[in-house]
Amino acid sequence: MKDLSAECHNIHDLREIARKRLPKGLFEFVDRGTEDEVALRNNREAFERIKLSMRNLVDVAGRNQEVTLFGVRHKMPIAIAPTGCAGLMWHEGELELAKAAAAAGIPFSLATGALTSMEKITEVAGGTLWFQLYMWPDRSLSHKLVQRAEAAGYKALLVTVDGVVSPNREYNLRNGFTIPFSFTRRNVVDVMSHPGWLLGVLAKYMMTTGMPRYENYPTELKAKMTAQPMGKSMMKNDSLNWDDLRALRKLWPHTLILKGVMHPQDAVMAAECGADGVIVSNHGGRNFDSALAPIEVLPHVAEAVGKRVTVLVDSGFRRGSDVVKALALGAKAVLVGRPTLYGTTVGGEAGAARAIKIFRDEIDRTIAYLGYRSLDEISRDCLILPEHMRAAGGSRGTLSVVEGAKAAAGA
Repeated sequence: MKDLSAECHNIHDLREIARKRLPKGLFEFVDRGTEDEVALRNNREAFERIKLSMRNLVDVAGRNQEVTLFGVRHKMPIAIAPTGCAGLMWHEGELELAKAAAAAGIPFSLATGALTSMEKITEVAGGTLWFQLYMWPDRSLSHKLVQRAEAAGYKALLVTVDGVVSPNREYNLRNGFTIPFSFTRRNVVDVMSHPGWLLGVLAKYMMTTGMPRYENYPTELKAKMTAQPMGKSMMKNDSLNWDDLRALRKLWPHTLILKGVMHPQDAVMAAECGADGVIVSNHGGRNFDSALAPIEVLPHVAEAVGKRVTVLVDSGFRRGSDVVKALALGAKAVLVGRPTLYGTTVGGEAGAARAIKIFRDEIDRTIAYLGYRSLDEISRDCLILPEHMRAAGGSRGTLSVVEGAKAAAGA
């Protein structure tokens, strides 16, 4: 497929080309939310309710976006979020995306459900690599995967905890998209109407490695896999609990991050269990449709944990100004998922690099308008918040939660 990323001036442009290139079922799996998509819309609307206060006649020459995360210096305050379908956006899309991240000097997170093996990512892409883990009901299989990630050179383990049950993504059922693929009349027509994707992605797999599968699954699980709607073929674990995190802390010698935190008390508990970081996330609005926007929860979590853990955030980020708002509210960095998936769809490594550069340029412009030269200067002073966010805890109910979290932490 031809790389059109140079023609794209923002993430929306990348999304539009991706929408045209991908089969409908695959694009909707990436782009949409869950149920009535209330959380998906609110993730964006929450950013729009937050304004930034400009400062003028300030010398902002020599700006830089460097940030230190878990002792490693990175060139900008974003990381690539774990997304299990990058390998369907472009042939070996995870590898293309990882190479773009390494070149940009930012971390890349590989998902449990990736279609490229973790070892190949290490060998070919390099850079700062993080591994995302879903805990399976058979803990021993998950622990073996953790040991494999350590042996492959991954430096952080992201434990996703907000997927305790399968989400209700009704459009996946209607579209009939599954992993491994199972063909129906509807999705065959869908795929055939997108010959560029068929020849450039699916046919390449069929001629080389065969039908795409979860390459990081243990052999015994791969053998048992049957076609299910995308998102439901991942085994869920509804008995996941804090003891599992404590066990992972003993097993994993590097950075341990809890992904999917949406409550201050959970962030405090993560710190108590030895986590080095938390990611405030509602899974991009893809799991629980009544969830708050992470940007609204972020200041409560940051206040509750203080400096005990590093606070990161994801979900709904589309502009560099969104990133700066998150930094001002207490995040150390932001993980982006869909934007770089759109970029990967448009141009592989070059398209992913274009998405990253768009964020870089927009962050640079935003901090210049605010009168900053480095990220260390950013504070809440630049924010104009909606009424429910003006106090760190928002409504009285949330304030009580924050106060309870502080008490638990001994604050």
